[in-house]
Amino acid sequence: MVHRLTRIFICNVINNPGRIRGSSSCLSLILIFFLIAASCSTLSPVTSIREVPKRAAGIEAVRAEWQPFAIRETPGLDYFAGKIQNPSLEFWALKIDLTAPGLRIVVGGGTSGGEAAEAESGGITNSTWVSGFVRRNNLLAGINTNPFDPVSGKEGEKRTIIGIAVSEGRLLAPPNSRFDALVFYTNGKAAILHQAGDTESIYNAVGGFNIVLQQGKIPGRLLAGGTSEQDMPKEDLPRHPRSAAGLSADGKTLYLLAIDGRRFGSIGATEAEIGLLLKQLGASDGLNFDGGGSTALALRYPDAKVRTVNTPIHHQIPGNERGVAICLGIRVD
Repeated sequence: MVHRLTRIFICNVINNPGRIRGSSSCLSLILIFFLIAASCSTLSPVTSIREVPKRAAGIEAVRAEWQPFAIRETPGLDYFAGKIQNPSLEFWALKIDLTAPGLRIVVGGGTSGGEAAEAESGGITNSTWVSGFVRRNNLLAGINTNPFDPVSGKEGEKRTIIGIAVSEGRLLAPPNSRFDALVFYTNGKAAILHQAGDTESIYNAVGGFNIVLQQGKIPGRLLAGGTSEQDMPKEDLPRHPRSAAGLSADGKTLYLLAIDGRRFGSIGATEAEIGLLLKQLGASDGLNFDGGGSTALALRYPDAKVRTVNTPIHHQIPGNERGVAICLGIRVD
């Protein structure tokens, strides 16, 4: 209906140019823009939901209202944005059906598919903004993953990947026994587990820091009393912007999460809060990726432009993306 109205209106403008004068011309342009924007909302809800996140009093009150990210193209990819009152947090999340036909996981760095990185060279790759990674690889979405060294805001610089990274069976960086990982196996299964030496059956993998949710429970190391989620202190660990991933109990659904911090309206989350929020979104297991100034969740919008939904803050500059080492992306065949 919207497309039909738009065509009718444009035809009237073309066929009756004498009627479009002064303020009427301005109003006409505004109406055309409004109608086109409305038609785009059927392709992706990001244009409206991003500006009006679902509000909740606390993390435990979050109830995800998933919306199809791109109805015409991507069954199995959903989007949700939320704002929490206490603690003050804003977050953005994707839910990916790993069994959906056509949806593919992509792991890489500063070149298409991460081709610059090789484990034999010590896990060296070129840096990339997450938005650049999504754009270059023609993806629908992407998020930062592994920690790395050194840190800067530039693309194209050399980065040492810290922790395991595997792209389509090719080892980009070796496991790091200090940390955990999100792993996608050649048999189609996925898991969040401790980084180990065996990588033969892995098709894709990204490293992070540590597990923040395991079989639906927050790890005891993150709880003040070490026994239940009610023991979680409000300030148990430093607060930072956070990037994270979660898996459903059956390993068939992937959750990607970005939480803003270091700005007015979103103070950043603790590790325990990441786990609790992933649980509220539907995850059974969760992994904390590299965060802080590295946190970025980039999406491809209906106008084909790629932008971050959160506000990356590198070197205390809002909107300034950091050049990270490895990203995880979503592609539609």
